[in-house]
Amino acid sequence: MTSPPPALHLHPRREPFEHGLIPLQKLIFPDPTQTLTTLRTKLLQNPFSIHHPHRVHPNAVMETLQISPQHTRLLFNTIASVHPSVSDPIVTAKPDEVDSVGVNVYDLILFLYIQSYKRLLPKGHKDSHAIADVWPSNSTFDGFLSVLTPLQLARGNVRRSTPSQADEEAHQLSYLHKHLGNIISLLAESVEGQTEEDSLVLTMENFEHLSFLFYFGDKGSENIPLSQHAPLFANSDPDMPPAPVPATQVHDWIEENINSALQRISERVAAKENGPGPANASDHDALMDNNYANTIKPSISHIEGISKQSYVKQASELNTSFVKVINCHESVIYLLAPLKYATVYGCSDATIVLGAVGKAVRIEHCERVHVISAAKRICIANCRECVFFLGVNQQPLIVGDNHKLQVAPYNTFYPQLEEHMKQVGVEASLNRWDEPIALGLVDPHDSISHPAGVSDCQTESATHLEPDQFTNFLIPNWFQDEGCGSTKDNPFPLPDVYMSSQQKNDKNLVEVKQILKETQLEDNRKRELSTALHVYFKDWLYASGNVRQLYCLQGE
Repeated sequence: MTSPPPALHLHPRREPFEHGLIPLQKLIFPDPTQTLTTLRTKLLQNPFSIHHPHRVHPNAVMETLQISPQHTRLLFNTIASVHPSVSDPIVTAKPDEVDSVGVNVYDLILFLYIQSYKRLLPKGHKDSHAIADVWPSNSTFDGFLSVLTPLQLARGNVRRSTPSQADEEAHQLSYLHKHLGNIISLLAESVEGQTEEDSLVLTMENFEHLSFLFYFGDKGSENIPLSQHAPLFANSDPDMPPAPVPATQVHDWIEENINSALQRISERVAAKENGPGPANASDHDALMDNNYANTIKPSISHIEGISKQSYVKQASELNTSFVKVINCHESVIYLLAPLKYATVYGCSDATIVLGAVGKAVRIEHCERVHVISAAKRICIANCRECVFFLGVNQQPLIVGDNHKLQVAPYNTFYPQLEEHMKQVGVEASLNRWDEPIALGLVDPHDSISHPAGVSDCQTESATHLEPDQFTNFLIPNWFQDEGCGSTKDNPFPLPDVYMSSQQKNDKNLVEVKQILKETQLEDNRKRELSTALHVYFKDWLYASGNVRQLYCLQGE
């Protein structure tokens, strides 16, 4: 006797909440319903073309919102990065084509509405005393800068950890529940001659736009049309277009599912708190629900608390495309896989190599971290003394309180890199690492009270790494299966000045080797030279951060 399939439950889509919030004041409205209703009406009167009546051109959005061309492009790129569809033109467009395909008005309206969302505050860490010794209290580069790290500043000098997936999901569902009536009204149409209660209806087409915010089932099932889970359109005549449904029915059905999901999360958290013990940190998200044991992919993979070691995950070992690296210190972390989304949070003195990320990377509250990533887009928030070696198709976004950030061209490879880039749509021919966009100093989406007006202050941008400090990062070949993958060099072309510096360093190395080989020295002189070389090499290892790669040799 086979057991029945697990019940499907409603979930919020985490992507727009974690990677889709833009700290731009002109996109955050005090009265979003009234403002966006007017905006929707105006944009629908100016369609992209008669063949696409619900799509609008970037110029129309720019004029209506009164934002700059650069911010309009950022808006469109961000929507593309969090859009649930795999076939919408804004998703399938190449990086230089996004402006020419326009955006669906209803997707834009929902995206703008959730810009009012406030993120959940981090929680106090369960072992704050143990990790207090990991994060340095101040930096070797401190001068006029505060002795507190950005993490300490943002958290009131109290060690905290990111909320669990259950916390985040409940917080997002509660927000959507509170604003559900307004959200549905923005998708609804008026019907003349109906009573006031039934005057607003949703077509099945407009109902499907709610998949921007919700999905049913488990991770991987988001692309199943939302209407297939709803009984609302079940009795439509198969030979006729589905009849519109009263907005009140849609509201009641979604509200019922939200309440059920919140109750389920509450019971799950209570069971965990009363259970025999906490789950392993890397597995706690996959174990959110017993039903998850029957799924193919957990919703997200957490890599947490790695300290003073190397950590390697290849494509065959990562069974999810959404990864978070949290509170890792003095380590080298290799995630050599094709990913959709990656988040790096609260890390220090680490080198993190992200394979190919097709949607978005977010680096937040990190200090003295080197990040190497081939990605479509990256957002950097509240970081300090970090270096980013980037192969990115869009301009890096820098927000919040940052100090002494540097950007540089991509500087590594592994055998499967180009194959992974192709899988997720990252193009090697377009690298905009050197064009960062810096937005306001304070992120209005954080659930922290800020002094009035400070959000308009300009954040510190990133400088370019000096070419003579640029070096290739070698990924040890014992992490790879021999003969697997065709990438034999950095797929991103280096700018001339960096290429020249690299060639100069290579030439100098050959010359020094030859001089040492040909020089005749007495034994005592050889020992002095060897000692001096060891000292300078050690200094260079620590100054460049390459000392972290030595962790790879531990235990070998």
